[in-house]
Amino acid sequence: MYQVIEKVASPEDFVRLRKITGLTPRTLIAAEKALPNSLYGVHILIDGKTIAMARVVGDGALNFDIVDVAVDPDFQGQGLGNTVMQHVMAYLDKAAMPSAYITLMADVPALYLKFGFKFSSPASEGMYMVK
Repeated sequence: MYQVIEKVASPEDFVRLRKITGLTPRTLIAAEKALPNSLYGVHILIDGKTIAMARVVGDGALNFDIVDVAVDPDFQGQGLGNTVMQHVMAYLDKAAMPSAYITLMADVPALYLKFGFKFSSPASEGMYMVK
């Protein structure tokens, strides 16, 4: 059985989950600085081990970005991505003001389409830069 914790994962777990799921690696020092600035975080534990996570960053009213959605490969396909997204969406239902813009980078579009997200193209194109 798993336990859902509505709190950002530890920096160590954050770095580990990003690495093992193939997300862009982040350094521990950057995670230690960034994670406390999150608006919302959720992670899932099994036997004390963090096996899934997600967080929300932004201004807390009009702009929100869903980031770092990751599930340990050993636990994928069990609905845990869906579980963390349900918690993220519940947070956004309370926090986001009318006309708020909620964005994400969809590594697994099928997951986010279930929650009402749409592709921005062709009206606009998502862009990014890695420093």
